[in-house]
Amino acid sequence: EVMQGNKKALTKAVSAFNLFGRDYARSQYWKSTENLALSLGLLVAEVFVPGLADRAEVLLTVDIDFPALLLEGMLGFLLFAGALHVNLNDLAAKKWPIAIFASVGVIGSTLLIAGGVHLVSLTLGLGLPMMYCLLFGALISPTDPIAVLAILKKANAPKGLETTITGESLFNDGIGVVVFLALLEILDTGHVSVPSAVGLFVTEAVGGAALGLALGYLAYRLIRSIDEYTVEVLLTLALVTGGYALASHLHVSGPIAMVVSGLLIGNHGRRLGMSDRTREHLDTFWELIDEGLNAVLFVLIGLEVLVVALDAAYLAAGAMAVVVALAARAVAVGVPVWFLQKHQKFAAGAVRILTWGGLRGGISIALAMSLPPGRSRQVIVTMTYVVVAFSILVQGLTIGRLIRRTTGRAA
Repeated sequence: EVMQGNKKALTKAVSAFNLFGRDYARSQYWKSTENLALSLGLLVAEVFVPGLADRAEVLLTVDIDFPALLLEGMLGFLLFAGALHVNLNDLAAKKWPIAIFASVGVIGSTLLIAGGVHLVSLTLGLGLPMMYCLLFGALISPTDPIAVLAILKKANAPKGLETTITGESLFNDGIGVVVFLALLEILDTGHVSVPSAVGLFVTEAVGGAALGLALGYLAYRLIRSIDEYTVEVLLTLALVTGGYALASHLHVSGPIAMVVSGLLIGNHGRRLGMSDRTREHLDTFWELIDEGLNAVLFVLIGLEVLVVALDAAYLAAGAMAVVVALAARAVAVGVPVWFLQKHQKFAAGAVRILTWGGLRGGISIALAMSLPPGRSRQVIVTMTYVVVAFSILVQGLTIGRLIRRTTGRAA
């Protein structure tokens, strides 16, 4: 009877976790839309507030060190908050598609987008260096797990496909950031060595995962040993701030460390180490962090676009980048699906849904804003803004219809 009671309690906790995940994802998608509208509003405000662009330029170039703020501060919080709401058991069932999409898929997408954007640059006479094309490919390849999750559930998408998209989006954020940082280091040092770049990638990724697992387990043990929600929430905050700083000191991937530790706390920690009251406060706290930081990111890129001279070439490059990103996404998921379908079952129209469901969000914006100042940065920031806007407003609002039409399922 005791075992049966524990089983019922655990089932109830898992159901509550899944229900929160659906509600959280739904609210986060619309908050992304609101944040985008806020940043667009800044562009309109320039017409009525003369000098706003000049003040924005001072803020972005003098007042704050945005690369350090974004890469060393905000990024870890965003990734940890996203990982908290992903079910680890569902991920395990689709581990091979997720692993291939998030690694080989991201690297392949980065190369394809870089090649396409380089052609766009030559066509429009923008003179974008190949290294910046690669950086754009790396920052735009990761997809946003939260933005599309609500739509997938509302459209009654097949469970396996929903899990694959969510899991891939969670891990390709970490892998994409590692690729981006490796390319950024090459840009800073001027040395290009394939073996050293591959070694850096492996060290950062594997080391980050190991560190995240160790720190997450330590935090889980501490959380399980106490029953005071304020202390437990502060422990998760310390995990992100201290863990990210430690990862930077050890020269391993802080983003991947935060993803792994977030998964551990969000699953084992949530189910086995927290009371209902603690879960409620933990979810509220990290939802607030995630919402606030995403709002800041969209405002920052809105200010950045104010500063950039939005000539026709920049906007045309952004429009072409949308097509390039979608084409690269189709290839990056289509080829693995073709190889895996002999051993792994995929839903009807999986490639189309995976392609159109690859929404971009705050991570891409954060990486674009971290680039060193210059004309190339302005071009990439504009392209990123256009791709993210298209992703949220067009793909986000039509993916549900595509899923229902492709799978034949009613909402």
